[in-house]
Amino acid sequence: MKNILVTGGAGFIGSAFVRYMIDTYPEYNIIVLDKLTYAGNLDNLLPVHDSPRYHFERGDIASRETVQRVVETYSVDTIVNFAAESHVDRSILQPDAFIHTDVVGTYILLDMMRLLGLERMLHVSTDEVYGDVAEGYSVETDSFQPNSPYAASKASAELMIRAYRQTYDLDVVVTRGSNTFGPYQYPEKLLPLFITEAIDDRPLPLYGDGMQVRDWLFVEDHVTGIDTVLHHGAAGEAYNIAGECEKHNIEVVRELLRALGKPEKLIRHVKDRPGHDRRYAMNCDKLHALGWQRQHSFEDAIRLTVQWYVDNEWWWRKIKTGEYLEYYKAQYAERLAESD
Repeated sequence: MKNILVTGGAGFIGSAFVRYMIDTYPEYNIIVLDKLTYAGNLDNLLPVHDSPRYHFERGDIASRETVQRVVETYSVDTIVNFAAESHVDRSILQPDAFIHTDVVGTYILLDMMRLLGLERMLHVSTDEVYGDVAEGYSVETDSFQPNSPYAASKASAELMIRAYRQTYDLDVVVTRGSNTFGPYQYPEKLLPLFITEAIDDRPLPLYGDGMQVRDWLFVEDHVTGIDTVLHHGAAGEAYNIAGECEKHNIEVVRELLRALGKPEKLIRHVKDRPGHDRRYAMNCDKLHALGWQRQHSFEDAIRLTVQWYVDNEWWWRKIKTGEYLEYYKAQYAERLAESD
């Protein structure tokens, strides 16, 4: 690996990966290709902006011409694909955008890999492809049971990857991460939404009874898991990256309120979203066998995360305007009014 194309590298996890790779591997050039939709943010990449080994190109992975131009211009040999529409709520409101990026875009990357002879591609997927897990833990060979348009689009992308591996013998690997949180996360997801709303003493719209269970993974641990699979994962294999830290959503909200010194009366239980999976949980033995271990406890990670949003209002306040407010109003205004 010399010239790594990171698609979706201006997003939350993608930008964390870019920052990590620039700091960790002085022999690698990192090329970011990002469409800069609402969640793509060049501010996420300011820490590496001046590195001579970082390059940015704006474009859509679903454009064959764009991908080919970037790959050939920078002599790309490896792709790490973070590019995706990724918010379940938005997939319910507008599923076509998810099919375009998550399915068509992944197909274009695979086809460019096949035609241009790239060495390896890592595709970043999600635990949501497994669907609701009432008990036990999902393993990599479990069948897919997606319950939202987002989860279905990610599962579809994985099936295309499997087909290209079987048909063309491509060196592809997949990671399936659990519920990831940390600095630079777009404030529509639970933690950054609730942290930034709580800072302003606004009500926190918690879906249903708040007893949904998620496995929480700090973004820096997620990134090292991806790095481990990129360098040591076997071709054609998938690897779960689990935080191994199951918590009810309401527990997490109470934890962030404690960290902020805010009262629990800010919590408002609102109407649940359609197809809301009750629990996700994955077995991570396969990745552990490659030598990976998470380095952050949930308690330390959430304190770091809360403090980052407290210290970086410049980053999130300019996001929470315009289109963001329209989305927030469409998603929560009626629910909050009903809860009142």
